Amino acid sequence: MINRVLHIFVWLSRIHCCRGFGIQSPTDYAFVRYVINEHWQYSAYERLGRSDNWLKRKLGLLYFRLANWRQAQMVIDWVGAKEYVNAGCKHSQVVDCAEKVELAFVGINDNVKALYEHCDDKSVIVVEGIRKNKRIWKALLADSRVTISYDLFYCGILMFDSGRVKQHYKINF
Repeated sequence: MINRVLHIFVWLSRIHCCRGFGIQSPTDYAFVRYVINEHWQYSAYERLGRSDNWLKRKLGLLYFRLANWRQAQMVIDWVGAKEYVNAGCKHSQVVDCAEKVELAFVGINDNVKALYEHCDDKSVIVVEGIRKNKRIWKALLADSRVTISYDLFYCGILMFDSGRVKQHYKINF
């Protein structure tokens, strides 16, 4: 119950960030509208995460849409979202690191920055728990290799398009 009240409060406090309002870049606007906040009911939604709590399912469906959008060859899964990623992109190789989640959050700054070395212009990193680790989230954003970032309150999305100017968006998710 408290989580639902928090969700409503967060949603109302970010009402001005709905559906891509204020985003000038056509590609960033399309990403927000058709990946992050897509309202189309995919047929896979019916079978995905029925036993998960509302937040895990909400994030899982985001991972599904990200996998469907990016069609990545490899996905490193730190949060146990393999079912969602495989439903979004059948040919993605999912490397399951879910058992190392606690280690990842203890040293997430070092671990994620080590991943930066292997990222290219098409790479996407999703970081959960950005509210619990505000200092680390700000350090990740400050890195010059991160050009586009999205704060979704429950998680953050980092992109590495070297041809773009650094931009940060707060999105009502």
